[in-house]
Amino acid sequence: MCCAFLTLFLLGPRVFNVFWWIFQPVRWQAAFNNWPGLYWIWPVLGIIFLPWTTLMFILVAPGGVIGWEWLWIGLMLLFDIFSYTSGAARQRIPGYEGY
Repeated sequence: MCCAFLTLFLLGPRVFNVFWWIFQPVRWQAAFNNWPGLYWIWPVLGIIFLPWTTLMFILVAPGGVIGWEWLWIGLMLLFDIFSYTSGAARQRIPGYEGY
């Protein structure tokens, strides 16, 4: 488990998700098996566009997402959105060069 946190910290959620998918494919199949279409396309899109949300979904989905688990997925979705929009605030600061 220590190596998993180290990978997540140093390389980011996308690389962590790819490694997790390689080493535990059964967990990923259990999470995305009920989705329509090709079960592999949804995880790939999740890793590319919403890596933190995908990570949380894999943690909670194999048992079924019910109750407070939607809150965790929603928080990770906000975290993904904030990570995409965090650079926009720098350009609005007066006198900031934006290196």
